[in-house]
Amino acid sequence: MTGGTHIVALIVAAGKGERAGGDLPKQYRMIGGQSVLAHAVDAFLRHPVIDEVQVVIGAGQDELYRTAIGDRPLQKPVIGGATRRESVQRGLGAIAKASHVLIHDAARPFVSGVVIDRLVAALDDRPGAIPALPVADTLARAGDALGDVVPRDGLVRVQTPQAFRFDAILAAHNVWPEGQDATDDAQIARAAGHAVAIVAGDPALDKITFGEDVMTAEDRLAARMISRTGLGFDVHAFSDGAELWLGGLRIDHPRGLAGHSDADVALHAITDALLGAVGDGDIGSHFPPSDAQWRGAASSRFVDHARDLIAARGGIIDHVDLTIICEAPKIGPHRDSIRARVAGLLRVPEARVSIKATTTERLGFTGRGEGIAAQAVATVRVPADL
Repeated sequence: MTGGTHIVALIVAAGKGERAGGDLPKQYRMIGGQSVLAHAVDAFLRHPVIDEVQVVIGAGQDELYRTAIGDRPLQKPVIGGATRRESVQRGLGAIAKASHVLIHDAARPFVSGVVIDRLVAALDDRPGAIPALPVADTLARAGDALGDVVPRDGLVRVQTPQAFRFDAILAAHNVWPEGQDATDDAQIARAAGHAVAIVAGDPALDKITFGEDVMTAEDRLAARMISRTGLGFDVHAFSDGAELWLGGLRIDHPRGLAGHSDADVALHAITDALLGAVGDGDIGSHFPPSDAQWRGAASSRFVDHARDLIAARGGIIDHVDLTIICEAPKIGPHRDSIRARVAGLLRVPEARVSIKATTTERLGFTGRGEGIAAQAVATVRVPADL
């Protein structure tokens, strides 16, 4: 692939996914803490050759889409049509600039960077390229009884993403017979006379179709993840005239804590633990105390940032254990409320958050009632290649 290219990933997520069961379309089902669609989007956002990601969604799915995607840097979604082909055509029409496009089904969440590399390289010689796997099982015709075996020599299982030179696939879609559906975009390209290359696919690209496929995807994701642990520690001194914020809650106390933000020592420790688990510096490197915009800021914003950073890298927060160290206030009466607030910020069940409190037996600055310290440990699963 030479310079001057602009490669767009077009993700088709407009289907209803009724065969997968449940109340949600399959592209919005959760796998490993985030939606099937988000997994696919993140794979393309992480790849260095992808310049832009465009998603096509179904009518009435706007809120589902916003919840699934969050603040990921994507173009405004396009509303799809009655068929997959119509949805792809609308998505192509919404792309303002592209030299090449990778068209992908959102129901295939695990996109390998190696497959993307193979597809893009194949476009140097052909106007289109698809990933495919050989057929391993015996094929036979079916009716009321088993029919003849179908020779599998020369047969492949076709997957997505499918890659094309943009002008070629757009023109092919525009001349495709109105009202006639297509099984995939390679069929449309071939009908327009374009040669389509085949590159090696990936078993992880299998499509989620039925309910049991979601469990298979969960197992596949678990096999690709490793566990990391981060440690966070913070301390703030008491200050007269300030409000006391702990764990995202305002606590009634005669004195608050001094700090550039709201000085929530508990959330600061949690933020550092999360950042440490993914090896991304500390709270000061992301939110410098010298920057005036963070003066008085709610520390929940720092936790939001660390949580979203982990999600954008395909990570999953498994557990956070927080210890608050002080003589006063007493943490016991606030423990459950802090736990619920922290779990809400992390978007995990309360069972995955532990809140503890201790004193230093009146030793040191916390023992003298001069301030509060907090220590947090975060356990996070991340892709093995992170």
